[in-house]
Amino acid sequence: MPVLPQIAERIDELTAIRRDLHAHPELGFQEYRTSAVVQDLLTRYGVDQVHTGMGATGVVGVIRGKGKGPRRVGLRADMDALPIQEATNLPFASRTEGVMHACGHDAHTTMLLGAARYLAETRNFAGTAVLIFQPAEEGLGGARRMMGDGLFNRFPCDEVFGMHNNPNGIPGLVKIKPGVAMAGACFFDIVVRGVGSHAAMPEEGRDSIMIASALVGGLHSIVSRNIPPTKSAVLSVTRFNAGNAYNVLPDTATIAGTVRYFNEEVRELIECRIKDICAGLANMHNVDIDVDIRNVFDVLVNDADLSNAYLAAAAEIVGADNIRVSDDLVTGSEDFADMLKAIPGAYCTLGHGGTIPVHNPGYVFDDAILPVGASIMARIVEKRLQI
Repeated sequence: MPVLPQIAERIDELTAIRRDLHAHPELGFQEYRTSAVVQDLLTRYGVDQVHTGMGATGVVGVIRGKGKGPRRVGLRADMDALPIQEATNLPFASRTEGVMHACGHDAHTTMLLGAARYLAETRNFAGTAVLIFQPAEEGLGGARRMMGDGLFNRFPCDEVFGMHNNPNGIPGLVKIKPGVAMAGACFFDIVVRGVGSHAAMPEEGRDSIMIASALVGGLHSIVSRNIPPTKSAVLSVTRFNAGNAYNVLPDTATIAGTVRYFNEEVRELIECRIKDICAGLANMHNVDIDVDIRNVFDVLVNDADLSNAYLAAAAEIVGADNIRVSDDLVTGSEDFADMLKAIPGAYCTLGHGGTIPVHNPGYVFDDAILPVGASIMARIVEKRLQI
């Protein structure tokens, strides 16, 4: 089966929706316009129930199939953009300074809207489809916020499926890694509280920059000298802020970064070593060092059987030659993992033309795969809720 005809014939409409969302990006928990667009379109499509305000700006739609049945399948798309200045010069480029859909969430939202319209019109399934439009995927905990607001209590799902675009230059290639697939993530903030002084008289202070610099080196040694090479992990310091004058040694320096892991014992060990190194440096230099480490994403684990079911549904759209079972762990993180921790499901990637990576100011999404993604989402509902 190729792209579903009812969806394929609407490629111009889907493209217009996606480009409108792209031109008006919104950061996490600020997706007010996006949520309003989603709500309006779901209502116009005849979706049975449309609920707003879930997880602040999230939207949930409910569609009942022709056939009666107790089973419920969830489909999830993220809606938020990134704090990136767009550099594509496209006619529909971001109109919001410093904010860009550089990860394709505008496309994910559009694909789920395309699936929603098809499912509401055809209803060729027995049971209920739950459409989850999630805010704040980019490190702000949108999935947890929706679940904290009772997402799966109010809209129970037996299984849930998600999708992410992949700018790999291979349009229509669908990949899933069953089991552990994507890293969990922690963010950390560390403040070194030294004693400021004149830069010409450093002996009168306790140099926060020197201490923080030593701390960066120590942190970057944790994985290489504590974690077995057979267990993958990544620790990266991504921010270093201190001082604002040429002749002043500042009293504080702050660093921040992220830890990626696939194993809870590894995460615990890394957190312990971060705290130990900070405590040791604090004692060595007679300063205070404040440490805040917080988990922001769980490890993403795809259910093996549902991964196979998702690939089978995708094969009906893109062909058997365009599906892959992946063996590769991904050190990037995805907060759909939090939903998969609560409800079994699977998360796939869909390749498209273009090779500029996500989270890049020059990233360009290939609109030609919008009907492909929408069709796969619709087809998994029909397959899992067969009449």
